[in-house]
Amino acid sequence: MKGFKEFLLRGNVVDMAVGIVIGAAFGTVVSAFVKDLLTPFIAAIVKKPDFSAIAFTLNSSKFMIGDFINELISFLLVAAAVYFAVVMPLNKLISGSRPPAAPTTKQCPECLSEIPIKARRCAQCTSPLSD
Repeated sequence: MKGFKEFLLRGNVVDMAVGIVIGAAFGTVVSAFVKDLLTPFIAAIVKKPDFSAIAFTLNSSKFMIGDFINELISFLLVAAAVYFAVVMPLNKLISGSRPPAAPTTKQCPECLSEIPIKARRCAQCTSPLSD
């Protein structure tokens, strides 16, 4: 039981659990936004009174195309929000925080082989190197 407790209290597991809960809540908010605001707006543009009411029946089975479109729009909005609000800023933060790595090798002027930056003589052609 001690190992399981340590596993649960590790930072990554707790962070992941918090992220999942917040993500689910965010998904609910975006779904409500799509259902209550965006869908009626799109329906008004295409002159349909209720976007989610679009459906067809085939062999006594009702296919709710409007509900599918609502969920598709909801997914696209969640994906866009996560990308623009989380992924892009994080990528910019990560790429901007690291200075470029210092070179560890240089090129021999005689034989053009790669040699360590502190070398005084080329290992390939044994020519002396100037600093």
